Amino acid sequence: MKTQFEAMKIRNLSIENSILNTFLSELRQVDIQKDAMRFRRNIERIGEILAYEMSKSLDYQTENIKTPLGISPTALPTNNIVLCSILRAGIPLHNGLLNYFDTAENAFISAYRQHKQNPESFEIVVEYLACPSLENKTLILADPMLATGQSMVATFEALKGFGTPKEIHLISVIGAQEGVDFISNHFDANVHLWIGTIDEKLNSKGYIIPGLGDAGDLAFGEKLQH
Repeated sequence: MKTQFEAMKIRNLSIENSILNTFLSELRQVDIQKDAMRFRRNIERIGEILAYEMSKSLDYQTENIKTPLGISPTALPTNNIVLCSILRAGIPLHNGLLNYFDTAENAFISAYRQHKQNPESFEIVVEYLACPSLENKTLILADPMLATGQSMVATFEALKGFGTPKEIHLISVIGAQEGVDFISNHFDANVHLWIGTIDEKLNSKGYIIPGLGDAGDLAFGEKLQH
């Protein structure tokens, strides 16, 4: 049982006023979110903001940068980053993070809800995974919607065979408090969650309320259900 001093570190960016709230509001608004290209771009921009905030926690080393007129001592990050996103909704978020961590290695995984006879119950199925070594690296695990938290946990379990990361950062755009609580009980205290905002609850089907709907469908079009 974790104590209050061992809790996962959570950075909820919506607590502070910033331009992030503009992008979040456009993701939620039913008229604006119908523009798929704008929807994808807003997730990408939120990814950039989350990447910038997360970058402040990385390790740095001063290097002497040669300019045309002299030497400029500059603190540069030294982390070996692996950026892993959950397909398909995670692609725009992945692009936003990659815009800032442009030397990162990349991993991709498919994790989806498989509904059986009861439409309100499901299990997370992982079918595809491509990943470099994670040994002693900084793993960034990105999923735009942190609903139940089961996808994030299932993804991490699938990645364990690729090595032990030095540190782990979880990135989401919108989460439900229930999902945040769930992953808090499944990740170690040295894991850090960076999230755009945390909504109050889930509905009976496991969707975030008020949320924004299905991020994958809004970004890439509706899919057939199997």
